[in-house]
Amino acid sequence: MKIYTITCHGAYNHGASLQAFALLRYLTQCSHDVEIIDYKPAYLSNHYKLFRINNPKWEKNLLTKLFYLGIKVPLRIPGLKRKRAFDQFTASYLTVTKSQYRSNEELKNKLPERDVYLCGSDQIWNGLYQNGKDPAFYLDFVPKGKTKASFAASFATEEIAADLIPFVQKRIKRLDGISVREKSGISILNRMGIYNGKQVVDPALLLTRRDWNEIGKKQFHDKYILVYDFDNNQLIKEIAVKISKEKNLKIYSINPGKVNYADKYFRYAGPDVFISLVRDAAFIISNSFHAAVFSVLYQKDFAIVNRRESINTRMRDFLEDLKLESRLVHPCYKMKDLLNPIDYKESELILNGKIAQSKLYLDIVLHSGEVREPLSENR
Repeated sequence: MKIYTITCHGAYNHGASLQAFALLRYLTQCSHDVEIIDYKPAYLSNHYKLFRINNPKWEKNLLTKLFYLGIKVPLRIPGLKRKRAFDQFTASYLTVTKSQYRSNEELKNKLPERDVYLCGSDQIWNGLYQNGKDPAFYLDFVPKGKTKASFAASFATEEIAADLIPFVQKRIKRLDGISVREKSGISILNRMGIYNGKQVVDPALLLTRRDWNEIGKKQFHDKYILVYDFDNNQLIKEIAVKISKEKNLKIYSINPGKVNYADKYFRYAGPDVFISLVRDAAFIISNSFHAAVFSVLYQKDFAIVNRRESINTRMRDFLEDLKLESRLVHPCYKMKDLLNPIDYKESELILNGKIAQSKLYLDIVLHSGEVREPLSENR
């Protein structure tokens, strides 16, 4: 079967790249012919552009533009090394369409037809960002008569803005199969009168550790804590430093910037190195959803801290579903609780059941083209 997927695969974010790869690889393992649509609208194409001006006040005249760029460009040049690492990962592991598309209308007019179109995973329906308002991520461009479904799409928030509901509701109702990544996403669907949605796992969990080890080829032999922090979070720093002293562990950071207390930095590392760092870590501390996913996949001891942005339902729902909510750390945490090794027996059983349900959902969508009745787990 010929399949197109569409997601934010080029966001230069470890989780975004790895979830795109995971769905592609799983469907390919199922003997399907799969490509990721190389969809790069303007709002997703600004990464690492040396001469971009982010603040309109500096665009008043040539002098202010030159002053702004004179300060910003030298600071941006080192980041191109990180871009190259991600571009190399894409070239090596992601099968994308030869043509690149910039808008929903362009997809309608120029995209070759396939049997099935899948949107997802990750935060494609997050209405706080432009992608959640883009009809392309709801498969608006798909020709009539073709199967269209979501897989593990995420709203990433507890609710969506009232003025966005008609837009979202109309487009989701057109899908032949509807699945979201979080149970909070099911609640959002239900409030819009959509009751045939399924909760499925992030695509990363469709693959085995053996699959991921083929990507994470680099080996790390030190005993270390891995920090992956989007907010320069003081709680993450506090926990990392305390555990480092308690367990005599080094601190590694895979942030592109911000963190300044680590023993070793991987600011320019690509997604393949991210996998290796998680796999070989003694402990992981992060405010990243995918750090939580890969920590569970590799059955690591870990702690997850909330982000400043209102996108924490992802981590909360994931950990609660697996009976690991104690790993979501709040400021009143107790260090002795964090230092207790995680017993994954119950979580593994729950997760295996969810993975099986997720694969069943995909199988039904691909072979019948329609999923109308909720799976029993979501009744």
